[in-house]
Parts: sequence; C-alpha cells; structure tokens
Amino acid sequence: MFLTLYKRIMFPIPEYVPIRTSHPKDILDVSSAWKGLELIIADITERFNIASDSCLEFGVEFGFSTVALSNYFKKVKGVDVFTGDIHTIHKGDHYQLTQKALEPYKNIELFKIDYKDWIRKDHDHYDLIHVDIVHTYRDTFNCGLWSVEHSTCTIFHDTESFIGVRRAVLNIAKKTGKKVYNYSKCHGLGIVV
Repeated sequence: MFLTLYKRIMFPIPEYVPIRTSHPKDILDVSSAWKGLELIIADITERFNIASDSCLEFGVEFGFSTVALSNYFKKVKGVDVFTGDIHTIHKGDHYQLTQKALEPYKNIELFKIDYKDWIRKDHDHYDLIHVDIVHTYRDTFNCGLWSVEHSTCTIFHDTESFIGVRRAVLNIAKKTGKKVYNYSKCHGLGIVV
C-alpha cells in the first residue's frame, strides 16, 4: 500500500479508463501476468486511432500478449532472448516451446535476439510497440525511448509492479513530448502516445 501510494505521488501518471472492454477472438492458454490487458487493446487502438498494420513486441516470454496483440494487427514481430531474466520465474531456453505454441498464428514472427541488438538494426516504424522486458529503469528507458520514436503508440507492462518501469515511462513521455497514461490493473500498463 505504501509503495503504491509513493509511486503515485512521486511519479504521477493520469489514469487510463477504458470506455469498453472486449475479448479477442484468439487467446493463448498459458499462465501470464498480462491476463486482463487483452481486454483493453481494442479500446486503446480505437481511442488513439492506431492503425492495424504492424506491431512489435519486446518481451514475448510464452506468447500470451503476442497472441492477444495478433488479433488487432496484420503483422506482429516478437523479440525476446527466451531465457528469462532476473525478474522472471522461468529460467532456461524456452524458444522452441514458445515457437511451437505460436505456430498456428501465421501473422506472428518470432526473433530470438536481445532488444539491444534489435534496436541497433531496425529503422522501421510500427503502429504499436509493446515493451515488457527486464524491469530495470535503464533497460526500460533505453528500449522504451527507441520504441516511442519508432511507433505511433508504445505500451509498457508492469508500471504498477516495478517503480523503475513507471519512472522510465514518465521520463520517456516528458523527453519526447508525448502524452502518457497508466492503466493500473493487471500489474499496470503505461501508454505513451
């Protein structure tokens, strides 16, 4: 309770209140801290007039969010090292497992690569980018700043769970002059648009 209050006072972000929720047609049956956020993706894309051609996701893990996003975008690229990090429970290479689970979704393409290497080579612009990587301020800021500069809308998971993520989202919005919102449910979702 105290940490939540501290975060909201020290790093205030206007609350995102969805007008409506909707269930995507396809969803992957795996455990995920992202569950519940799939219900507001259509609301976000409609409210901010986000096109539906391309989506890039940093932090696929087992693919729940990737499949959820694939309902709303013609093409989704998923970037991950697929070995977990200091904040994940699962450690070890799970690329093959995730790739097999996502095979039926023909508009998803996975890339086993670190976000740092990806952003050095990619100069494309995306309609939406989702950032859910190692939850440090520095990594979230570096990946997130690139993402905001290369997308119409960038969303960040875990703004309520990790103070570094929340702080990075707020600082990225300030640095780029973009609007920022926070959906406080489901571990938090920062929206920079």
